[in-house]
Amino acid sequence: MHYVEFGKTGATVSRLGMGCMRLPSQEKDGKTVYDEEKGIAVIKRAYELGVNYFDTAPYYCDGQSEIILGKAVKGFRDTIFLSTKNPIENASGDDFEKRLETSLKKLDTDYIDFYHFWGISLETYNNSIRAKDGPLDRAKKLKEQGVVRHISFSFHDKAGNLVEILKQGEGVLESVLCQYNLLDRSNEAGMERAHALGLGVTVMGPVGGGRLGTPTETIRALLPGKPKSSAEIALRFVFTNPNVNIALSGMGSIAMVEENAAIASNTSPLSAEEKRHLEEQTKENERLSGLYCTGCRYCMPCPQGIDIPEVFTLMNYHRVYGLTDYARANYAQIGAVDWRKYKNAAACIGCGLCEKACPQKLPIRAQLKETHRTLAG
Repeated sequence: MHYVEFGKTGATVSRLGMGCMRLPSQEKDGKTVYDEEKGIAVIKRAYELGVNYFDTAPYYCDGQSEIILGKAVKGFRDTIFLSTKNPIENASGDDFEKRLETSLKKLDTDYIDFYHFWGISLETYNNSIRAKDGPLDRAKKLKEQGVVRHISFSFHDKAGNLVEILKQGEGVLESVLCQYNLLDRSNEAGMERAHALGLGVTVMGPVGGGRLGTPTETIRALLPGKPKSSAEIALRFVFTNPNVNIALSGMGSIAMVEENAAIASNTSPLSAEEKRHLEEQTKENERLSGLYCTGCRYCMPCPQGIDIPEVFTLMNYHRVYGLTDYARANYAQIGAVDWRKYKNAAACIGCGLCEKACPQKLPIRAQLKETHRTLAG
């Protein structure tokens, strides 16, 4: 296993971190049941292979993840780093601390190494976290008491807002967790800024939240030769970025842990030739994606509530990368989950305002219809 300094936190962390949101489970009587024994075995195997950073959250695995992780690391708690999160439901410091106390009990520990404001936006940071006597003030007090060792945040907002949060949190925020993979490089500028400020940088979804798990021909073509799996392609790409300290992978089996640990042990993930080839292929895929939408967002806001660029991003997963099942599954989530609070393409009434604003003069209305036909099916 390869280890690096985690920003200016003083921690030395494994390049591969274990995300505990996909622990072993099975369907029983129409319900998902998490296997505690198997989950503990997977976590312990990761530790045996050198992983020392374990990430969870209160709602992972139907609330069981923190409990299973706490039991798994009982014999080596002080030799690893525990990361969990606090959902910022309001601006109350008291409520923030109550949620922390619940996590401490479930993890059966008296301190959290890296405690995250969970999935925040710039709006949440300004209006709730920074409120007087709010979550940030309470986090500082808890850090003074040793209950929280490092104040962190995970990010799910527009990429440009990451830099602003870093600016406002300079000197207080110590590590960041954000999305980054072959198919989503939008946070690269923010990650570079975080690294420059001395924050530890952890990326989630290095294998694309599972969508890179089954290689398509387009994804295989990203690297020359014959990579063994999409995980190899994806992780080697992430580890090449000098601003990434930890690639956090949700691993639900011992086999997955062993494969990812072997990749993380390669201290030279991509050769110069491989990197050049990858950049060329990526640019070509971006060009193909741009034929549908460049993501400039000049078409926004849509008066009907459609996030047009996001809808077209899902269409490009199908068109360019052949990830049709993933695209359809995520399209079905539109309007049904917190991170997709907008309408799908069926809401288009053909007003044409988007086409008037589009610098590429794309036939957006026709493309929205095509997208819905393809992904809703």
